[in-house]
Amino acid sequence: MPNQKKLIVSHAPYCHDGSNISTRSNNIMLAALPAVLHGCYLYGLPAVGVVALSISTAIIWEYLINLLTKRPSTIGDGNAAVIGMMTAMLFPATTPWWAVITGTFVAIVVGKQIYGGIGGNPFNPALIGIAILMLSWKNIFDIDYALLNYDFNFPAAYPLVALKHYGASSVESFSLTDLLMGNQTGSIGSAFGLALALGGLYLIIRGFIRWEISFSFLAALIITSLLFQLYAPGKYAGPLFHLLTGNTLLGAFFLATEDSSSPVNFIPMLIYGAGTGLMVMLIRNIGGHADGVVFAILLMNLTNPLIDKIRPKAMGKVNSHA
Repeated sequence: MPNQKKLIVSHAPYCHDGSNISTRSNNIMLAALPAVLHGCYLYGLPAVGVVALSISTAIIWEYLINLLTKRPSTIGDGNAAVIGMMTAMLFPATTPWWAVITGTFVAIVVGKQIYGGIGGNPFNPALIGIAILMLSWKNIFDIDYALLNYDFNFPAAYPLVALKHYGASSVESFSLTDLLMGNQTGSIGSAFGLALALGGLYLIIRGFIRWEISFSFLAALIITSLLFQLYAPGKYAGPLFHLLTGNTLLGAFFLATEDSSSPVNFIPMLIYGAGTGLMVMLIRNIGGHADGVVFAILLMNLTNPLIDKIRPKAMGKVNSHA
């Protein structure tokens, strides 16, 4: 019949919860904002400049790619701004302007748009940008050198570097309370552990990220660091120290949980998160980098397509004679 309504069949998902990409982006930035503001307060105008330049250039690169590829503008969904903010949070406050622009270019163009845009990227775009810079100009990420001219009312040494070179006894001067409250050196958005944890819990409660990845990430990091400490207590620090230093909480709640580069099924999420936490501790304790969160997440991004194929077996069996 000409006027008869037809059934339209499309691919999953088949229902929508009413949220959209811009809502998710806005909430992620809102959750990360306290940690960013703390970094701007701690490091002053240089940190403000890095954050502003990172977010703005990420949006500009996205807009230019949309123009070049003759696709509708996607800057309104906020994803480019999120990538710019995550990239800024991983920078030291004294990062030169050209490095910020290069990092956001790599993040947006190479990490995201080259794969077709949002949803197609196999790696976390912000981490791609940071990793390229770390491998190309590693001195930029030397926290102790970058913050040499700052005067803090707490130990100015980067905790993970002190641990790496001088052992567990060298970090006894770092109070766990100070580490939790952000009284430590580091990248712009990684120091304030309490704010990052509360921001992550907010995202979990609101349903913007799943708890499985963050939980298994932190659980594996705690267990692995405890085993290292039991093996050589004079050389390796304990779980709470590793939990509150470096990019641990930023990685657990804001970086490892990026949608396109992480699993969507329950068991794969647990494996993915646990593998990331394990890799972080292996890199920190026996690898060549003081932190390791950036490279650990990227390595697990690489295994994500294989991990996400793990499925629980269906119960029962099909009767072939039915």
